[in-house]
Formats: sequence, C-alpha cells, structure tokens
Amino acid sequence: MSSSNEPTMTIPTYKDVEIAHERIKPYIHETPVLTSRFLNELTGAELFFKCENLQKAAAFKVRGACNAVFGLSEEKAKIGVATHSSGNHALSLSYAAGQRGIPVTVVMPRTAPQAKKDAVIGYGGKIIECEPSTSSREAVFADVVAESGADFVHPYNDPRVIAGQATCSKELVSQVENLDIVIAPIGGGGMISGTCLTLSNIAPDVKIYAAEPLNADDAARSLKAGHIIADDAPNTVADGLKVPLKDLTWHFVKNHVTDILTATEDEIVDAMKLIWKRMKIVVEPSSAVPLATILKNPEVFKGKRVGVIITGGNVDLDKLPWMNK
Repeated sequence: MSSSNEPTMTIPTYKDVEIAHERIKPYIHETPVLTSRFLNELTGAELFFKCENLQKAAAFKVRGACNAVFGLSEEKAKIGVATHSSGNHALSLSYAAGQRGIPVTVVMPRTAPQAKKDAVIGYGGKIIECEPSTSSREAVFADVVAESGADFVHPYNDPRVIAGQATCSKELVSQVENLDIVIAPIGGGGMISGTCLTLSNIAPDVKIYAAEPLNADDAARSLKAGHIIADDAPNTVADGLKVPLKDLTWHFVKNHVTDILTATEDEIVDAMKLIWKRMKIVVEPSSAVPLATILKNPEVFKGKRVGVIITGGNVDLDKLPWMNK
C-alpha cells in the first residue's frame, strides 16, 4: 500500500519513544488534562481530556515533527524537510523546522482550512497546493522531493513521527492513574499508532479505541475486513481525518485497537459545540469525534475511566461548522 516516496517499514520500539521524549521536551508543552463534571454525568463515564489543542502549534503533531526534525544529521538538515498534509502536520513540521532554522516545503490541498495555511506561512513554510485527493497529494509531492532532495517526513507513516506521537499517551498515563480506556481520533493513524506503542508497553490492560467520521470510515472498514481499505477523497467536516491508513499504522491498528467507532457529521459538530460550550476550550472538528462516539456508544464507556485525546485546536473562526446548521 506504500507509494514509492514513503519510508520503508521500520516498526518503532518503546525505547524510541523514550529517546523521542527527551529530544523534543525543549520544544513542546506537557499538555494539561481537563475534566468536566457535566460531561461525566452526561456519558456515565469519567472522562479525562488530554488537551493537545493547547500544544505548540495547537496540535499533537508537533511531537512527531520535532522528533523527526531534531533527529536529522546536520548534513541532512541543511537540505531541509518536506511533507504533504491537510494542515496540522504541515504547520507542525513548519514549526519544528523553524525551531531548527532549516527549510520546509509543504504540499497542501487547495481546500485546506485557511487558518492552517496561514499558520504554515507564519512559521516560515513554503506551500505548494494540490487537488483534495490522496492521489493528487502524493503525485505533486513526488515532484517536490525529486527536485529538492529534502527529507520526507510523512504525516503519520514514519517511525520517527509515531515515536513522537507516542509521547502524548506516555504523559497521559503519568498524569491519570488507572485508566480503563484511551480513545483518540483516527485518520491515517499516527496518533493511534503512538498510543498503541506506548500503552502496549507500559499499560497493556488499557483498551484502545479509535474514533472516525462515518463519512471517512475507511479505517473502521479496514479493521473489519482485515486489510487496508483506502478511500481517495472522503468528504467530512473533520478535515484532519481524511487520509487512509498505511502499512506502518495498519500494523498497530490491527494488533492493538479494540474497536473503531464512527460518528455522523451532525454528531461531530454537536460534540465540538458541546466541548466549546462546557469546557471553554477551542477544539477542531477532528478532536470532537471521540466525544461524539462516546455519546453514541454509552454502553462501551459507562463506569469506565477514559482518557480522551483532544488532538488539535486549529479552527477557521470565520467558518465554524455550526454556522451552517
């Protein structure tokens, strides 16, 4: 399932996670865990929200991006890095490259939220636009890499990135004791893979659930089918979850994820609005998918201590999804 410009599959270890955490600590926040009595009563569960929306660049992806960028040799770093991304990885890699003072080029769908494009440019990134499909994204990107020779930091199918994302659940386990479940959104699977990598090593009794938009449910269908099913250009308000699984993330999903739950567009928007209203924090639609699935499947979570990973807070404030409802 890999295209030719992707890294060959090397499965990261928990030792890689520990090294990553030390490497990236100067450049990231240890994000807080917030709770809501209202949401606990509504769901019948104890919910612990790991707030990566309060991370540098307002996204968990800074963890993986920093691990990749600061792990480069001086020689490779001079040439710079490049990636393709709908937004949060693009701006996170731009942040990381800016911190190291190296060039960064990003291929982004022309339909990506303007807030995310502005952030990439603000961090010093160069944007090349493509059509909003996985095939267009990868074709345009192949040309960029061929021309520049930049180091490809894949948004999720990269062992360096997964090891970096794994530091989020490493922090969560140290912040909240005796979790029964951890749930996170799933698109390409970088955060879920990192969660699997950490929990399978240091908290193997914790069940791992993934949450996905029904309109982009290729990961859920993949888990049921036992092989990767890749949709090319799904349409969902959760713009960060439109990409398919790849070989490395599929390895973690098939071996460690208990189930993948889905939510409709209306359920996602309602959950996003609920978080804004009750918790007073800005989260993007992708980050609301876990709460939407918890509300939809109360029997799975009732009476459980649940870690909920809020993945990002980069929202176009001029185009809030409930404005159209």
